[in-house]
Amino acid sequence: MYEKYWGLTEKPFENTPNPRFMYYSKKHEEALMRLLYAIKEEKGAAMLTGEYGSGKTALSRIVIDELIKDKIYEAALITHPQLTPVEFIQEIIYQLKNEHVKGSKPQLLHMMQDIIYKNFNEGKKTVILIDEAQIIKNKETFEEVRLFLNFQLNDRFLITLVLIGQPELLAKIRSIPQLKQRLGVKYHLSGLNNVETAEYIKHRLSVGGSKMEIFTQEAVEVIYEYSKGLPRSINNVCDMCLLIGFGQEAKVVDKELAQKVVTDLMTEGSFYAQNV
Repeated sequence: MYEKYWGLTEKPFENTPNPRFMYYSKKHEEALMRLLYAIKEEKGAAMLTGEYGSGKTALSRIVIDELIKDKIYEAALITHPQLTPVEFIQEIIYQLKNEHVKGSKPQLLHMMQDIIYKNFNEGKKTVILIDEAQIIKNKETFEEVRLFLNFQLNDRFLITLVLIGQPELLAKIRSIPQLKQRLGVKYHLSGLNNVETAEYIKHRLSVGGSKMEIFTQEAVEVIYEYSKGLPRSINNVCDMCLLIGFGQEAKVVDKELAQKVVTDLMTEGSFYAQNV
């Protein structure tokens, strides 16, 4: 709608995990490095936590893309983990084998074991990534996840398990010391600082085809104060700034325009909260 007006080829602030738009802050680079290290060095289990909208899901998709490039990995990505233990195992088998299966839990575990050993014998490594792991409510499911790490030889794990979730995941893992002790690699992803926020906005505009400076420094400061450096919140504000700026035929997104959008977003949030 507003792309042509701002000289863009596509919308730069969509809240989808598109790897092309990924901005690698030092925090995101370290998080990605740790996850890939855990997988490639077969560390057994790793955990990435971060605030809502901090870029965890985008990183999980980048990890999957990296693994796809390397033919030796077979990966299952669980994005809706609110499952019973049996459903959980069925979903993993489906993703690894592309086949719907039924059976008792012992039967399903035998099927899963066969897949994992088959991968190993063919020189392939099995990876299970669980996104939004904090929404797993059933403690039995967490226990099942922990037991996946029993698939191992004397000198190596036969799977790598990666848990990704919001800060609540930390408390859940703390309550399961047997799983916590198995997490060889951990990292918490925090928001961008003010300099990184400016670079993030500039980067996404550039990927979107921009050849001009659209946001003033003062506008970026307003956006940073509102978003706390969380990419999803930055995207929401910037997208609305471009839309409103287009409607007002603005030359740039300045402090006044950014403040108006932030005020509108905060008012809508407050109104919604009062009426739920």
